Amino acid sequence: MTAPPPPSNARTPAPDGRAIPAQFALTGIAWGASFLFIAIGLTGLTPAQVVWSRLVFGALALAAIVAVRRERLPRDPRVWGHLSVIAVTFCVAPYLLFAWAQQHVPSGLASIFNATTPIMTAIMAWLVFRVEKLDAGQLTGIGVGVAGVALIIGPGAGADMTDSVIAHLALLGATACYGFSLAYMRRFLGDTGMSGLALAAGFVGIGALLMLASSPWTFQTPPMWSPEVVASMIALGSIGTGLAYVWNQNTLRAWGPTRASTVTYITPVIGVLLGIAILGERLSWNEPVGAGIVFVGILLVQRRLRLGSRIRA
Repeated sequence: MTAPPPPSNARTPAPDGRAIPAQFALTGIAWGASFLFIAIGLTGLTPAQVVWSRLVFGALALAAIVAVRRERLPRDPRVWGHLSVIAVTFCVAPYLLFAWAQQHVPSGLASIFNATTPIMTAIMAWLVFRVEKLDAGQLTGIGVGVAGVALIIGPGAGADMTDSVIAHLALLGATACYGFSLAYMRRFLGDTGMSGLALAAGFVGIGALLMLASSPWTFQTPPMWSPEVVASMIALGSIGTGLAYVWNQNTLRAWGPTRASTVTYITPVIGVLLGIAILGERLSWNEPVGAGIVFVGILLVQRRLRLGSRIRA
């Protein structure tokens, strides 16, 4: 996955601090590379087949890690009900939107849009679930972020609803799903006592079951399983939706949520560089400039930058 997870259980032992910087970097690389893997997967699979592969391989990887660590899974039916909601809003829906959109936009641009997740989360936590209050600086940050997104989409887009513009809106819909889900988890799953890893295995597993149930429809179009597609789907699921989650959880426990969440600044850089280097993608001038404006908005929303002050370390 490409969004910060819910807080992990404080009772879980902290990892070796010396390994955390490497795991932090690996998380950013894995999540940034996910957009490349999706692009390669789409050369032989439909968007639904990409999501099917991602969730099935991700569930298998997380199940293996849970078994090795002997993590305790939820027993309360209400928790499983909430996890079912998250499986749809945090996995199935945004993954489908990202995969569909990447048929029409470069993978690097998709990774840039993914960086709007913190802004979407703040909006959902404030307006929908009322679990946070935003000050004037944070509200300004949301406005700045919206301006950056508008610049990325480009002037005149509203009058020309091409597939590219619709894909931009789909990418925003995906990050809105992430924002909704993170706020939902904070509201309904913050006091379960479960580790973030066990909860992730739960909702990714449910998402995989939903996609398995959809197999008769998902595979009506025969897939083309080239070696590149197979390798990309295994990497997308087992690393991008499996191991990267564990690395992020270790960083979260060692550094806390504020520092751990800065991984969202790395993923678009990796995504853009890989798209240019491997896929030969190009970005228009407005896209990196808009991304920079979004980045300033994120700093304001997360209170790392205050109006009239310097960026905090």
